[in-house]
Amino acid sequence: MTGLRGRRVLLGVTGGIAAYKAASLARELQRAGAEVTAVLTASATRFIGADTFAGLTGRPAYTSLWESPGEVVHVRLAQAHELAVIAPATGNVIAKLAHGLADDLLSATLLEFDGPVVLAPAMHAGMWAAPATQTNVRTLLARGVRFVGPEEGALAHGDEGMGRMSEPGTIAEVVASVAARSTDRTTTGDRLSDRRVLVTAGPTHEPIDPVRYVGNRSSGKMGVAVATEALARGARVTVVLGPGAVRPPVGVDVIEVETAEEMRAAVLAHAADAEVVVMAAAVADFRPKLSADRKLKKDDGIPELQLEPTPDILAELGEHRRPGQLLVGFAAETNDVEQAGRDKLARKGLDLLVANLVGRAGTGFGTDTNEAAILVADGEDVALRRWTKAELAGGLWDRITERLPPPATG
Repeated sequence: MTGLRGRRVLLGVTGGIAAYKAASLARELQRAGAEVTAVLTASATRFIGADTFAGLTGRPAYTSLWESPGEVVHVRLAQAHELAVIAPATGNVIAKLAHGLADDLLSATLLEFDGPVVLAPAMHAGMWAAPATQTNVRTLLARGVRFVGPEEGALAHGDEGMGRMSEPGTIAEVVASVAARSTDRTTTGDRLSDRRVLVTAGPTHEPIDPVRYVGNRSSGKMGVAVATEALARGARVTVVLGPGAVRPPVGVDVIEVETAEEMRAAVLAHAADAEVVVMAAAVADFRPKLSADRKLKKDDGIPELQLEPTPDILAELGEHRRPGQLLVGFAAETNDVEQAGRDKLARKGLDLLVANLVGRAGTGFGTDTNEAAILVADGEDVALRRWTKAELAGGLWDRITERLPPPATG
């Protein structure tokens, strides 16, 4: 998270049960080298005290427009910081920001602030799904506000659903990515702004019968990390998402599929409009030649399962891609990772390929880290090493954007 080193970050904390996690977020941001100043709403102080943040950050924490007589506190705070992150962001503060309300220190500061803003929503599922909230979210997305989460999980009072705040480490990584993109607006990283990007993520399930399927261990985390990073860099992102995979962030268009054939149809339907296609999904290589229309009974004996290849979506894209389109693949390997990846890069006609080591603890499917190499058709490879998935996504997009032409002007 080198993008945060020396950056001045305003941490807004609002009144939700997830406010306690904001203390961990403050620590994560500081460890990455940021200078953090916390601003708490009155409701937030019912869950966690300002002194906690002052102690963690070594800087005063603020709660009121009126605590420094003779000083316009919200203007000073807005002008003194480069980046703002609100965690938790309640439905109330999201509504305030969408409508330009400024009735407390945090909302007044954010109305004055003109830098990048990251929101980590946290609320009950019904509040998140409410049409008013979703309208407000779309309004803020259109203004360039970046959302992290929410996620499915445990909520207040033992409830479950969509509305749980993302973990502090995840939020910090997104803040770091946004900070890195805002450091220099002339960098190639800005070449993704408004570009159309298509990403595949997750597994495919090839049905044996209505209950069972042939599949793999993919969680979709890597593909979602790739989509998340592209969104942070300003791209217009579509994700073709396999079953059971983690959800992409707010602001990404999602097309849900189950089988390899469904993924092929969705990818081919959208690839023509994309300037970059990243095939991060773990598509099943084989499917049952025949799928039963009823559950196969154990008492009927062991079925004879005949397999056939699934469509090679990546090869088909390579054969028919339009001029100037960049095509990126992934390869999961258990041995000879770089050589196997290099072979696939050439065979499929790709621009870049991420070769992943799988089958060992701490790397590959379902983990938060990968041992991977980034292989490049026309440049210098990045040798096999350990990355977080967010770091790997960032490294991949750095190399993709180097190969994109500058945006058209005029």
